Amino acid sequence: MSHLTTTTATGAVQALGVGVPGYAHPLLAPVEWGELTRPGTPLHWAVLNVAEGPGSRPDPHCLEAAGKLRNAGVRVLGHLDAAHGSRPFGELVSEAHRFLDWYKVDGYYLDRAPADRADLAGTRRVTATLEAVLGGEAHLVLGHGTHPHPGYAEVADQLVTFSGAWADYRWSQVAEWTAEYTESKFVHLVHGVPRTHLDEALRIARWQGAGTIFFTDRPGGREQSAPFHSLPGYWDEIVSRIGPGVSE
Repeated sequence: MSHLTTTTATGAVQALGVGVPGYAHPLLAPVEWGELTRPGTPLHWAVLNVAEGPGSRPDPHCLEAAGKLRNAGVRVLGHLDAAHGSRPFGELVSEAHRFLDWYKVDGYYLDRAPADRADLAGTRRVTATLEAVLGGEAHLVLGHGTHPHPGYAEVADQLVTFSGAWADYRWSQVAEWTAEYTESKFVHLVHGVPRTHLDEALRIARWQGAGTIFFTDRPGGREQSAPFHSLPGYWDEIVSRIGPGVSE
């Protein structure tokens, strides 16, 4: 699997960067998609979710947005819904092929990934196949939203070990087994973070060993991903606090 590194303009390692779990459609969120191509943004990857997956036919607006990101050196991941392990294997693989054929993605974000040991073998089968689809160069992120069984760390590049509200995040605890891995392995997605607590949230991320984050002041909604569909009100502050970087 490919390894994630972020460097500053001076060549120093910059562990913390941003992962965008999926903005709204480019026609609905043109500013958001445009911001992702701003030079110096410490962006690790951005998820492309056309219609809860790749959709039934190529979308020219999404194709254009994905192309601009790739031209800017940003890794684009196709959104696949694992439905906590209940999606048929064939469906996931078919959607993965459509994402590659239509949008030339660099990897996949498996939303609602299972976290239990019982589903580990099935998830390993899926991720191995997704790697094969992209010729072994896929960047794979498992969107558990919680700490999974430790075995999942060996079947994907990154694990989302927290996805939820600031009220829960500020009191969250990190699993002991995560200390065996570098920061590049873990992702935290937090909504409802007040501007006045942004520094605190960044300290928690660093303390818990997360290498990729997305913090927003947007409140939660019915859909788990809804708070992340638009830019946080303090986007410029996040970019300036983390520092410049590029995805390699």
